[in-house]
Amino acid sequence: MSRRLIFPVVAVAACALAMTACSTSPGGSAAGGAASGSSGGGGTVVQVAASINAWGSILSQLGGSHVKATSIITNPDTDPHAYEPTPADGRTIASSKLFIDNGVGYDPWADKALAASPDSSRLVLNVGQLTGTPAGGNPHRWYSPSDVEKVADTITADLSKLDPADAAYFTAQRKAFEDSGLAQYHQLISDIKAKYAGTPVGASESIFAPLSAALGLDLITPASFLKDISEGTDPSAADKATIDAQISGKKIKVYVFNSQNSTPDVSAQVAAAKKQGIPVTAVTETLSPAGASFQDWQSSQLRALESALAQATGK
Repeated sequence: MSRRLIFPVVAVAACALAMTACSTSPGGSAAGGAASGSSGGGGTVVQVAASINAWGSILSQLGGSHVKATSIITNPDTDPHAYEPTPADGRTIASSKLFIDNGVGYDPWADKALAASPDSSRLVLNVGQLTGTPAGGNPHRWYSPSDVEKVADTITADLSKLDPADAAYFTAQRKAFEDSGLAQYHQLISDIKAKYAGTPVGASESIFAPLSAALGLDLITPASFLKDISEGTDPSAADKATIDAQISGKKIKVYVFNSQNSTPDVSAQVAAAKKQGIPVTAVTETLSPAGASFQDWQSSQLRALESALAQATGK
């Protein structure tokens, strides 16, 4: 079974492109919105990149005007598991001095591209390794608030290593990102947990599991089903029967699905939940809309979830 209904796969032999030099031109700006911070003392602009725009948005904001940040995957119809870098992606990865690789089998093409353009001075932040997520574990670490904090701290440390003259600037960017950028995100998480912890919910795949745990929700969908849908494997008949019973018996209060990964099984569950009057809310794998910041995207989804929980529980 295909993991996505639609995804572009561009075959390339050009990932073995020669490494180009890091940009150090003054006055450059990061892609995407940056958290406000002090102006910084150096004139260096470091080329940085991320495999997916969830991490790329954070990287851009933390680097501010002292990085040129590029995210490889920004199209919501792209399957990160099956993606093949274009020649332009190969050049981006080759020229990056800091690259964020999600790891945990989510973006294996990134490791191949990095190997094709070795650079002893490049820093690679592998999120799976940083967070201690084992092979075969849940790769959707940007849905774990604590992992987001770990990645943000490590990005700041790595940027300071690459550009020591602007270390104070990067520290200020990190503080601004925490104090203003993530403030609403963390408040929503705290509010939902305080009000709805223990509420039984269902989900279409493992992408929601880290956030569900952080919110204190009781995700009762079989873990094997969540993983199967995430990885594009046919779920078992027993798991589907369990979920059907959970929906028909209204054992879940809310159903959360990944709107970018709609399979026939998931579509049937969404329809069944709506028929039973169970509120349905969506999450996405990449920034939605594509130009949103990480925190605005996540906060919007949290508000929708909070509304669904309120509708379901009357709280």
